[in-house]
Amino acid sequence: MKTKEDFDAFLAELRKETGISSLVADKSGLVSIRVDETYNLNLQFVEATGKVLCFVEVAELPVDAPAAVYRHLLEGGLFGKETAGGYFALEPISDTVVYNYFFDLEQAAADPEDFIATIEKMLQLCDLWAERIKNDLAADSASASLVDKSANPMMFA
Repeated sequence: MKTKEDFDAFLAELRKETGISSLVADKSGLVSIRVDETYNLNLQFVEATGKVLCFVEVAELPVDAPAAVYRHLLEGGLFGKETAGGYFALEPISDTVVYNYFFDLEQAAADPEDFIATIEKMLQLCDLWAERIKNDLAADSASASLVDKSANPMMFA
């Protein structure tokens, strides 16, 4: 079983590898960094399991987001086929889609370079999903405006 001290040592290795000095966990074992002004990348040490939860805020949804968004997220998550074994969740206060992935701390610490490469791939996956969500929202908006126009033929008069 790994400890918070092991996690802190792992983060020290990551700081050396990446040069990102802000990779420092708070008392609860959480570290959060902004990546390319696009994503908040969070690493949370879970002491009870010795795992590191990596979670990334992918997209904020409107309250009336179309069913297609949720359908695609659920379909993509089936057996991890389009999520590389991670999963999506919805943060209920902000309606933010969050990508989650658990790392075994011992394996991650054994090869920090591989961990960094995996994080980069995860962020590329988040890019794909953010685009897919954006397209689903745009398609819904376009179809809603067509419905609105056809429902009121006097609109152009």
